[in-house]
Amino acid sequence: MKKLILVTSPPACGKTFVTKQLAKAMTNCVYLDKDSLIVLSKQIFKVAGEEINRSSDFFEEWIRNYEYDAIMEVAYEALEYNDTVFINAPFTREIKDKAYMDRLRSELAKRSTKLVVVWVHTDIEVCHQRMIERASDRDGWKLAHWDEYVATRDYNKPTGIKDLVVFENSSDIEFKNSLHQITYYLRKL
Repeated sequence: MKKLILVTSPPACGKTFVTKQLAKAMTNCVYLDKDSLIVLSKQIFKVAGEEINRSSDFFEEWIRNYEYDAIMEVAYEALEYNDTVFINAPFTREIKDKAYMDRLRSELAKRSTKLVVVWVHTDIEVCHQRMIERASDRDGWKLAHWDEYVATRDYNKPTGIKDLVVFENSSDIEFKNSLHQITYYLRKL
């Protein structure tokens, strides 16, 4: 059976590293990263004469949802050629939206594909430190307004999601244990 694996969490929880390591542990899969679309998003900000701020109202209205639509279209196409597709993207709103998840499962059913959601759980202070260390321009506003930013994010494991697995990622030991357990689970599907 085909699998679409969404690796999700708020920013700086380690999604990219976790997703890449899971993809490397699997054989013959496709790895997709929504951050690959940021180059296009920056151009939209530029053309619109807006400050590059991925936490802005402009981003919310004109960019955010289209990035998700685009990565999903690429994933659907990838499923035509490979049985295992990983998407590295926050999906924090989408996975809590029952209607969205029902539509996604319906689309995947048409492709004989099972959905698996991997939630990367990381302590907030570890996320803060990782965001500082990665020194990405996309995090400038977040770091400058850390308390305000963190208040808008939910770091708790989502509830009510079928086929959700939690990847603990606050320490090296947690990472190694989760990588082993979740790789084993994904191979058995």
